[in-house]
Amino acid sequence: MLVERVMAGLWLLLVIVPSSIAAQNAQVRLMTLDPGHFHAALVQKTMHERIAPTVHVYAPRGPDVEEHLRRIEAFNRRPDSPTRWDEQVYTGDDFLERMLKDKPGNVVVIAGNNRRKAQYIKACVEAGLNVLADKPMCIDRQGLRLVEEAFELARQKGVLLYDIMTERFEITSILQTELAGDSDVFGPRRTGSVEEPAVVKESVHHFFKQVAGSPLRRPAWYFDTAQQGEGIVDVTTHLVDLAMWSGFPGQAIDYSESVVMKQARRWPTPITREQFTAVTGLDAFPDFLKGRLNGDGVLACYANGEMVYTLNGIHVKVSVRWDFQAPPGAGDTHFSIVRGTRADIVIRQGKEQAYRPELYVEPAPGADRDELERALKKAIAALQDRYPGVALEASALSTQHSALGRPEGGMWHVRIPDRYRVGHETHFAEVLERYLRYLSDGRLPDWEVSNMITKYRTTVAAQEAAARQEMQK
Repeated sequence: MLVERVMAGLWLLLVIVPSSIAAQNAQVRLMTLDPGHFHAALVQKTMHERIAPTVHVYAPRGPDVEEHLRRIEAFNRRPDSPTRWDEQVYTGDDFLERMLKDKPGNVVVIAGNNRRKAQYIKACVEAGLNVLADKPMCIDRQGLRLVEEAFELARQKGVLLYDIMTERFEITSILQTELAGDSDVFGPRRTGSVEEPAVVKESVHHFFKQVAGSPLRRPAWYFDTAQQGEGIVDVTTHLVDLAMWSGFPGQAIDYSESVVMKQARRWPTPITREQFTAVTGLDAFPDFLKGRLNGDGVLACYANGEMVYTLNGIHVKVSVRWDFQAPPGAGDTHFSIVRGTRADIVIRQGKEQAYRPELYVEPAPGADRDELERALKKAIAALQDRYPGVALEASALSTQHSALGRPEGGMWHVRIPDRYRVGHETHFAEVLERYLRYLSDGRLPDWEVSNMITKYRTTVAAQEAAARQEMQK
């Protein structure tokens, strides 16, 4: 694909630096630090030949680590392709200091409470350990400073700091990037405006959901934005990442030169005590949340956020919304549109798509539809070499669901075989595989490091802009 061709070219330019595991067959020994999010377990959903089966867990005593170990045990006991993880667990108040002293592994997995995550990351890198961290690495300006320092330390020490960006491996995101990179189909990018951005990425998530076939139990702190972070600095990391990765593949982007924040806002999701109990299993709100309840005892959780900014002159809108529970048959959803002078490439995941992401191509205003159709058929034929079975068909969407009011029949649907729809949980193994490749290389491509820093500068700037706007009301 286009992205991998660009990345392959960059890898040829890399100077490999010494690393304790920079060899193809070197063994990776995992350590899990203070796991409090189910993503920590999903890293271990499948075994890998390069990863030792013994994993050392360091955490404070409590329900977070207990829930993590139950998930790993469920993977070990499942009838279909069971794993064989041997979890060696240390729980104590000095869990971080003990891990940094023992160092039984060479890669630390960090996914949990975000309040101390940036501190964890810097401490691990400072100790010469590689880090695979769940998003977000930081949730405020202080955390951003620590993360920036950690990246500089990682460069000095020759270790790899990387975050888990699963959405890059979603097939509709991959194909959207491919088609937007075909100038005959897409044409030059439109720059858009604040009112009508040229790139829009929106996602809807739910507090109550199923993971690995079981109802997800969330910790109480997940509803405290001082510990989890507001929505505008959390899930938006995926969308900000996709805007760079898809729009400018393989390019290092510097925040100070390429990003201008235009506007941002935030708003809460109301959570009742009954809903809180359904997700956490607790009978009442803990003390650290009681100060945020309204007169009716409802929690205002600032899980929703929206930002509009320019990225290399292109107007981008990123929005995240958290509802309590999805409608029957639905789940988390994603909408994305990138606008070119010849076509708009759109991902939809609504009721009409049976809540499954689908990819559409629409003629841009003034574009020659017949010419676009010829270019599109040629592009799809070329994609079939790497993605056999991908095909083009006329869209059956009604006019009201066309992003720009196209007549019925004026857009196309890219039909994607089910074998490419592996699901969110499987994407963790794909991220891990990419990270292992980087470990073998001994370093990350320069653009990965630059764009991670830019991503977190963008989300923190949006949070601060949203807070300022709220104060001015």
